[in-house]
Amino acid sequence: ALMRATFTAELFEWPEGSWFFVALPEELSDDILDFVPSVNGFGSVPVEVTLEPTTWRTSLFPDKARGTFVLPVKKAVRTAASVGDGDRVEVSLEVLAELIRD
Repeated sequence: ALMRATFTAELFEWPEGSWFFVALPEELSDDILDFVPSVNGFGSVPVEVTLEPTTWRTSLFPDKARGTFVLPVKKAVRTAASVGDGDRVEVSLEVLAELIRD
C-alpha cells in the first residue's frame, strides 16, 4: 500500500535555532498513525518528500506540543525553493512503509 499526500503549511524555525520545519495538518498526522501501526509511541516515520524543485528522503518527527508530526526542511531545500521563516510552502510526501521496522 502507498500513502501519499500533498499539503500547504507554514515554514517555521525551531526555537533552538537553525532547524526549520513544517507541521503536518492534524488530520494527515492521524491518517499516518492509522496507516503505520508499527510506529511505537508516536515515533519517527520515514518519508520521501518533494518541495519543488527538490525531492529527498527524511523522517517525520512527533511534536508533542503541536500534537502532530513535523517535517524538517534542510537549508539546501529552502535555498532551492527561495523560502524562509513564515513562508507557506506546498509539500508532497509519501510514507516509506517498507523502511519501517516492526
